[in-house]
Amino acid sequence: MADDPVLASYRESIDNIDAALVLLLAERFKVTQRVGRHKAELGLPPADKSREKAQIARLRQLAEVANLDPDFSEKFLHFIITEVIKNHEKVRSA
Repeated sequence: MADDPVLASYRESIDNIDAALVLLLAERFKVTQRVGRHKAELGLPPADKSREKAQIARLRQLAEVANLDPDFSEKFLHFIITEVIKNHEKVRSA
């Protein structure tokens, strides 16, 4: 298997995509940290259920267009939102 150039090429692409995902997530969390500080300054709650609901609907639709399982995309977004809210709560209590 290790000598298969087709498999090696696929794996190289997967590795590149994984690296891009990590960098994109890092950038996303930099922005959400700023959002958390801004919300704390304004006295806004860490979570925004209406925004979350809209984002989930939007990403489910994007997933369908991209032929990605919408349930998977929703679970992924919920995981991210949970982490963002934790970070916002830390900023608020600091």
